Amino acid sequence: MNKTELIEHIANNADISKAAAARALESTIDAVKKTLKKGGTVSLFYHYFASKEAFGMELIERYASYFAYKLDSHFGNQTLAPLARLEAFVADAVSGMERYDFKRGCLIGNLGQEMNGLPESFRNRLVEVFKDWETRTAACLDAAKAQGQVAPAADTAELACVFWIGWEGAVLRAKLERSARPLQAFAQFFAAGLPRA
Repeated sequence: MNKTELIEHIANNADISKAAAARALESTIDAVKKTLKKGGTVSLFYHYFASKEAFGMELIERYASYFAYKLDSHFGNQTLAPLARLEAFVADAVSGMERYDFKRGCLIGNLGQEMNGLPESFRNRLVEVFKDWETRTAACLDAAKAQGQVAPAADTAELACVFWIGWEGAVLRAKLERSARPLQAFAQFFAAGLPRA
């Protein structure tokens, strides 16, 4: 595998951009070179992480932080009405998946689908990440409720839960079909099903 193929492999498997994968690879190569120059051995992975499980947890944490920022950027955009913020998130996600030819999706969703082959410690953390996303989405839906876009009696926590269950399925299907249609269909279905004021 040449360097370009390795960068693409890292980007696809870690669900990060090729530029970020290239920077990570360059940092690793530089660290290996420095270690070898000092007469050390190259066991860098275990120098930085106690185990593969610890590495996996760090990936989850970094992705969770990145995605929380992304959600806050969309859901906290006061220039848009709350439901338009949700639509902007969907449009951004569609654009991102199209940019990478539907080969990338959601690291948290991907790990959740592979849970049987992963350390059990990942399970609770993945559930916590989804709960965090649901809380952020519910806050956006609460804002929609406050502005009269959603019925006052709407259970925004339950709606947010349903959104993420359906959205992750739509992401999986979009990757499978290499099409934005599943994402757009789910978003339209979800919006149409919201209890209106």
